[in-house]
Amino acid sequence: MSFHSSIAVIGGTGKSGKYLVRHLLSRGFFIRMLLRNGSQSSIESSQLKLIRGDARDPKAVQELLDGAQAVISTLGQPKGEAPIFSDATRNVIDALHFLKISRYILTTGISVDTPLDLKKGYTAAATEWMKLNYPDTTIDKQREWELLQGSNLDWTLVRLPLIELTEEKKEIKLSLADCPGEKISAASLATFLVNQLLDETYIRQAPFLFNE
Repeated sequence: MSFHSSIAVIGGTGKSGKYLVRHLLSRGFFIRMLLRNGSQSSIESSQLKLIRGDARDPKAVQELLDGAQAVISTLGQPKGEAPIFSDATRNVIDALHFLKISRYILTTGISVDTPLDLKKGYTAAATEWMKLNYPDTTIDKQREWELLQGSNLDWTLVRLPLIELTEEKKEIKLSLADCPGEKISAASLATFLVNQLLDETYIRQAPFLFNE
């Protein structure tokens, strides 16, 4: 992957997604961004192409990815709707296979479990709280990880604590087993996600990302 590649972005109008889009643009990437009907983008750039549609629509996802070299998703859960994550990722996986694209970078919560986990303290408590209070969403996010595991893609699933909406770039810490830090800045997250386009360290892994 080189700079000036075209990157498909899902969730680019969300709270953390806006930081991602700005960071991609500042690094010289071209962006194909999925814009849900009724949503608007506050960012304008000649490097940005908007594709109207929903991540749960296979045709919209394939149109989004056509011409891209990779996809990054910071998709959030729409309020009052059924869980969206596994449907969206299933559509992305199908489109990536069809278009012969391999790199898929996406974010999720710390409640997702993997065989490498040694969750304790905050991470274990937060995971159990999510399972108790948001069972459908938690199950769906776990199903998303299972879909990734079953694919042959070069995916990276980034597990996150609370996102601080700040441009402050703090030291990034990572672990494949636990998340002792309770926060990650949106700017730090954006930096890490974009760096993964050129870094193979966490391919087919689900690192926890945190600052403190």
